[in-house]
Amino acid sequence: MRLKILSASLIFLLAACDQQTSTEASNQPVSIGVATLHSEPVTLFTQLPGRTTAVRTAEVRPQVSGIIMKRLFTEGGEVKAGDPLYQIDPASYQAAYDKAEATLLNANKLAQRYKPLAAAHAISGQSYDDAVAAAREATADLETARVNLNYTKVRAPISGHIGRSLSTEGALVTNGQTSYLTTIQQLDPIYVDVSESSQDLLRQRRALAEGKLKAVGDNAAAVKLTLEDGSTYQQEGKLEFSEVTVDQGTGSVTMRASFPNPKRILLPGMFVHASFPEGVADQGILAPQEAIMHDTKGKPYVFIVKADNTVAQQSITTGEMIGNKWLVTSGLQANDRVVVEGLQDVRSGSKVQPKEAQAKTAPQANLTTTDPSAQ
Repeated sequence: MRLKILSASLIFLLAACDQQTSTEASNQPVSIGVATLHSEPVTLFTQLPGRTTAVRTAEVRPQVSGIIMKRLFTEGGEVKAGDPLYQIDPASYQAAYDKAEATLLNANKLAQRYKPLAAAHAISGQSYDDAVAAAREATADLETARVNLNYTKVRAPISGHIGRSLSTEGALVTNGQTSYLTTIQQLDPIYVDVSESSQDLLRQRRALAEGKLKAVGDNAAAVKLTLEDGSTYQQEGKLEFSEVTVDQGTGSVTMRASFPNPKRILLPGMFVHASFPEGVADQGILAPQEAIMHDTKGKPYVFIVKADNTVAQQSITTGEMIGNKWLVTSGLQANDRVVVEGLQDVRSGSKVQPKEAQAKTAPQANLTTTDPSAQ
């Protein structure tokens, strides 16, 4: 009986010790990592889908009729303005030129013979005038024949990248035909056309008018490009123009940027994403991505450490993602400390022992995006 009482007492004492130890451990501040926020100028970007477009495109067509004798270019290569592309059979045009040249020679001699006769009133003045007019008409006919003879050699109207040939040797071509022989495109630089909704444009202009954003300077107005495979195009572009008319069908405004393309990486018709600068937020607050969580309704929030080292849950509103940080538009201010390490051990109201966490480097491939849960 005494042994049972002693065993029960021992068990009670051990349980009391465990409870006291657990209580003392729960009262110990949890060690966590925090990031102290700072306000800084932040350039905001709008990422819009678009298509690449050649700066200039020329559809090469014949200006005289005839049989193609030879193709004089390499398909898919580079050509310069004035380079010969096709040779059309020149035989008939050479004959027409020779005939016009002979006619001019005869007309000039006749006018020369009539000149002294007209001065001596041996012939009427009208006869001499007709001879002079005939000589001038023969000169024009000779020039026309020369132009047509030159047109038998089809030349490149612009410099650029030439495509495949749609006509082969032996094919009959005609002046004014609707089908073209080949195309030439200028690819360096190259245009990127994107569309922005009129609502977003109004929002941006309102923010600029209210002073929430400042217009970007020339040095910060570079346009960045993301390719179809998700990689970043190394060359930066510049905004060329923005249309002043809203498309009634889509409710959007077209903008165009120009990008250098020395290696011909960008080809006409490619689908890309362009990041256009919206403006600069002078007092922007950037919160680390790992500090932001979402509740059951998808609302973003963070844990902040107050002056007495207690934790409080704070609802926030996020804007764009820049690097590995989210732009916080409301809910936080400069010098706030947000929890970035040990989030699983903190609760609202708990006591903590904060220490400044080491900042993480943003990944190179990360681009500006928009938080889908931002409210």
